[in-house]
Amino acid sequence: MKALVLVDLQNDFMPGGALAVVDGDAVIPLANWLAAKFPIVVATQDWHPHDHQSFAVNNPGKMVGDVIDLNGCQQTLWPAHCVQEKHGADFHPDLKRELIQMVFKKGINPEVDSYSGFFDNNRKYPTGLETWLREKGVTDVYILGLATDYCVKHTAIDAASLGFNTYLIEDACRGVDLNAGDSARSISAMKDAGVKAISSRELQVAFA
Repeated sequence: MKALVLVDLQNDFMPGGALAVVDGDAVIPLANWLAAKFPIVVATQDWHPHDHQSFAVNNPGKMVGDVIDLNGCQQTLWPAHCVQEKHGADFHPDLKRELIQMVFKKGINPEVDSYSGFFDNNRKYPTGLETWLREKGVTDVYILGLATDYCVKHTAIDAASLGFNTYLIEDACRGVDLNAGDSARSISAMKDAGVKAISSRELQVAFA
């Protein structure tokens, strides 16, 4: 059984958002097209409390882009984003929510971030995504979304480490690239972890 995982297609990651990813909204049409083809579609959603410690504003004297130790993890500090119940945390308005069968919220604990759709960054607390997929008989996971070099990367690597056949739909992702080349290096890291990079065109041919 195949499942499509839509990673963090939220307003704050879109152009004009608090943590905008360049061209992030360009993945929405592909996400909608693919979601209509897959038997199982899930989404991850950053869902931060306002006092989340990954926000630079909650670390006096620190700036966006600084790196701190947060409960044993090297944590990049971000602008406040995807705050619970706020517009920025909502999915992009053009995303076809009716095609999504389940949403898995992450980043809820203010003391640890959660890039992956499967675990927090300390890998102590699962989101429930793995259990849900296994209950549905999923063996193959296809991943797209935002951002390539953070939440997509960690979700894909975790999926592969958990034994799922994992595919990155490379052209349906966009990166933050705080440092030049971060996205390219992240794709290499995913491949090294056993993730197969494919294009949406390959899937369009397969679904034709």
